[in-house]
Amino acid sequence: MSGQVGDLSPSQERALAQFRENMQDVLAVLPSTDDYFLLRWLRARSFDLKKSEDMLRKHVKFRKQQDLDNILAWQPSEVVRLYEPSGFCGHDREGSPVWYRIIRGLDLKGLLLSVSKQEILRFNFRNLELLLRDCEQQSQELGKKVEKISTVFDFEGLSLRHLWKPGVELIQEFLSALEANYPEILKNLIVVKAPRLFPVAYNLMKPYISEETRRKVVILGGNWKQELPKFISPDQLPVEFGGTMTDPDGNPKCLTKINYGGDVPQHYYLRNHVRVQYDHQATVGRGSSLQVDNEILFPGCVLRWQFASDGGDIGFGVFLKTKMGERQRAGEMTEVLASQRYNAHMVPEDGSLTCTEAGVYVLRFDNTYSLIYPKHVSYTVEVLLPDQTSLEKIERF
Repeated sequence: MSGQVGDLSPSQERALAQFRENMQDVLAVLPSTDDYFLLRWLRARSFDLKKSEDMLRKHVKFRKQQDLDNILAWQPSEVVRLYEPSGFCGHDREGSPVWYRIIRGLDLKGLLLSVSKQEILRFNFRNLELLLRDCEQQSQELGKKVEKISTVFDFEGLSLRHLWKPGVELIQEFLSALEANYPEILKNLIVVKAPRLFPVAYNLMKPYISEETRRKVVILGGNWKQELPKFISPDQLPVEFGGTMTDPDGNPKCLTKINYGGDVPQHYYLRNHVRVQYDHQATVGRGSSLQVDNEILFPGCVLRWQFASDGGDIGFGVFLKTKMGERQRAGEMTEVLASQRYNAHMVPEDGSLTCTEAGVYVLRFDNTYSLIYPKHVSYTVEVLLPDQTSLEKIERF
């Protein structure tokens, strides 16, 4: 079995013994003290004793902060239980539990307007602890060590709303915590139904996952229903994903195990907007406008923005320059997103668009209609690039 303790070289065995000695003072508060557990931290840091020790000691603090020893008894709020689209269903061909993530049902904005970011993170840490508990049960039942999990990411329905900045930052924070506190538990990350926008989303996540984890990403193409059973036998795979498993009532989606999420109803909302930090501030004088240029070098990039105003509403639109190197009036440019007035002094605005052609895209804040009041605008603008490797994989299918 891959990852067996017996696979160690003499120098790795010495490192393991020394690591155990160095960590004597915290062994009592760890969830496990066997060689398999300690090796996860050593492997994550290429058997560098100092780095491994530093990583595990930080994890001890993390366990205390998140109260991981008692997290399985914790109950998240109703909105998280109903609208966080994920679930654990069946086991792969080697006995590892399979965790599903359903992107089309993910309404991160609705969740973040309803509960704290910490609760959403904690819910996912609880899922990881449940999966690790299942690994222990599988190890006992199968008589072999099961210490990794398989994940299936269904990316059908991925859209620009999923690239909302606070939502993406939450996912990035979770990935960082996953890498720092759950090393070496991921067997593979299988992507199905990846749309054209997937390479942009993946590029946003790449800096937060290790090179080792990136190697475990498997993007299945149009024939994914034939490919997925190579990892998970049909009787352990829901009919929805090309297998034969159903709920007791015959439902092909296995709804008792996998939550498919959906848009969060507004009656759960506790606030009308999420606090964000903006990169720029500017004053748009009365009767004038502010233009923010963004050069897009190739099609397929995503332009993403957020803004808020003080002193009243503000007009906003996106235009494409028809002449390079000079300022143009709105009427001289190609209108990409029609200009309209937003109550951004009450609720911050955010949006994004996929750039279908290269050129200079202009975000235009319009205060020409106000002859008395200047407006103060806070804004953030980003250009999101696709990940070329993922793009090539998708285009092959």
